[in-house]
Amino acid sequence: MKLLARLAWPASLAAGLAACAVGPDYKAPPPPKDATAPLVSPDSPVATAAEAPDAWWRLYEDTRLDALVQEAFAANADLKVAQANLTGARAIYLAARSARLPSTNLALGVNYGRDAGTDEILELTGRRPVTLWIYDALIDVNYEVDLFGHVRYSIEAAGAGSEVSEAQRDAVRVTVAAETARAYAQICAVGEQLAVARRSLDLVSRESDITARRRAAGAGSEFDVVRAETVVEQVRATIAPLEGQRRAAQYELAAMLGRTPADPPAGVEACDTVPRLKSLLPAGDGAALLRRRPDIRAADRRLAAAVAQIGVTTSDLYPRFSLSALYGSIATPWPKVDTVDGLTWGISPSINWTFPVQTGLRARVMQAKAGAAAALAGFDSVVLTALKETAQALSSYGAETEHHAVLTAAQSKARRSFELAHGQFVAGAVSNLDLLTSEQSLVAADAAVAASDMAMVQYQIAVFKALGGGWRGGDAAVR
Repeated sequence: MKLLARLAWPASLAAGLAACAVGPDYKAPPPPKDATAPLVSPDSPVATAAEAPDAWWRLYEDTRLDALVQEAFAANADLKVAQANLTGARAIYLAARSARLPSTNLALGVNYGRDAGTDEILELTGRRPVTLWIYDALIDVNYEVDLFGHVRYSIEAAGAGSEVSEAQRDAVRVTVAAETARAYAQICAVGEQLAVARRSLDLVSRESDITARRRAAGAGSEFDVVRAETVVEQVRATIAPLEGQRRAAQYELAAMLGRTPADPPAGVEACDTVPRLKSLLPAGDGAALLRRRPDIRAADRRLAAAVAQIGVTTSDLYPRFSLSALYGSIATPWPKVDTVDGLTWGISPSINWTFPVQTGLRARVMQAKAGAAAALAGFDSVVLTALKETAQALSSYGAETEHHAVLTAAQSKARRSFELAHGQFVAGAVSNLDLLTSEQSLVAADAAVAASDMAMVQYQIAVFKALGGGWRGGDAAVR
């Protein structure tokens, strides 16, 4: 009863031949409380209430990223699977719609032998039965009179199923756009980290050479030299893992584009600048989120299909009326097939009703109602998950934005500290240990900022994916 109350389903039962559809009419359930509220505060330092564009990756103003996403839309294997599934679901819908029309069957045949009806006629007229050729040309027409909505609800269920497949295809597009952008951003971010690591390696190598020359001039110790060389090897050791990460990201991008690992997109490996937004991230509000996310649309259509299935099973409790018509000719000599002598025709209304024992049918109605209740709970779960994922992504992005600002400030101070230490070390005013400490601080600060750059763009993409952007542009559903 709570399910029926939430969906406000009106259902009317017929009393006779003039009856109408006996199942419920679907009405979308209301969203949870506060689900349509703004996703960010008006004074948010990281995002605005403006609705995000569907092609959100273009906000980075990176033509190579845009080209990669478009290639992924055209070539991604998972997207091709989803499109094929949609085509199949639409075929099922078209087949269901054909039940609105009469079914026709044309039969042309010939039979050599004995026919019981013909034999009986011959016997009545005093003639002996004979073996002969019998020719027939018949057309049958059948039409179900949909008094109680069986055909209507079957079409509604199939149509909602088609729309579920369409929403699932769109959800794959969202994932393809996000994961393509994520792989590309990771390649660029790791490229930036590699550039930072190599600059750091150059820096510590120069300082190690200075320490070695001072030792040769008698101004330092072997311990100072070994300690400086240790820092060089520590920085050098960070390069190989980063190169491995970049190759792995290239393989991921190739897969998103429908390519093998041996055929990655050309030129991408040279990227060493993380894509950056030119303005605050547009997040929109909860109402836009609920409209945009394909998984919410799929959950809504599943619920609609489940409600229609209640109508299908309920209509089975009532009689199903059909009209059949036959027209054609049956004749023994072939020339008489198209004459009045062989004419045969008939009209036969029929009724099919499982009555009075309807225990199995009523059990199926209960099953359909339980399925609708489960679909309603599933819809609520999908909506709550969408709101949760978006809130988590925005929270993580906001926290990383603050983290990045602090790391950038620390990087600036570390660089200034190293410059001061280097000058004083050359002048003999500070020890080698002081220089080494400031040097390590700068290397760590540079690496931390580069790592935060990667985290920033990954959190941005996570927000855009949670917002459900990237699916528009597919063909319209069949109506």
